[in-house]
Amino acid sequence: MKFLFTKSLRLICLLTLLLASASLSAQAQSIRLQLDNLNQLESRAANSVDVSLDGALLRFAISLLNVKDPKQAQIKDAISGIKGVYVKAFKFDKEGSYALSDVDSVRAQVRAPGWTKMVGVKSNREGENVEVYMMMTGSQIDGIAVIAADPKALAVVNMVGTIDLDKLVKLSGRFGIPDLDIHIGKDKE
Repeated sequence: MKFLFTKSLRLICLLTLLLASASLSAQAQSIRLQLDNLNQLESRAANSVDVSLDGALLRFAISLLNVKDPKQAQIKDAISGIKGVYVKAFKFDKEGSYALSDVDSVRAQVRAPGWTKMVGVKSNREGENVEVYMMMTGSQIDGIAVIAADPKALAVVNMVGTIDLDKLVKLSGRFGIPDLDIHIGKDKE
């Protein structure tokens, strides 16, 4: 009887571990947004950008940074938890070249459990719309998605991995990164 109980307990532990692993894998998949449906806009765009940095390529790019250089070490530290960066951006010659419905599949993904809309800026006069979403586990940011649209341009950016906002904000205004004028915690210079 004791042998059967021990064997059953081990089996339950193994199944629990497998389910937890599958759950984490499913969440990781939901952090990376599926952007392939936006490929149809390429033929209508005057210019397009498609960036897909993940896995070995991203680790290789990070490894090229010189940790002896304080600036490069700061960049490496800020982006070390990032597992992937995915960008689709389009610039159109005329208004109406794309419809907001073209982005509905992306918006549906960031409405899934775990994603939270952090910022929404809309200008009816200029026709601009910017939305920032974060996937969080507790206080840890696991992913960021940005959807920026105006009548003649559309961009979707998705960062996957552990993201430390304090470290990213410290890069603001340096290394070609726009100054976001954001101050977190004690760092209010």
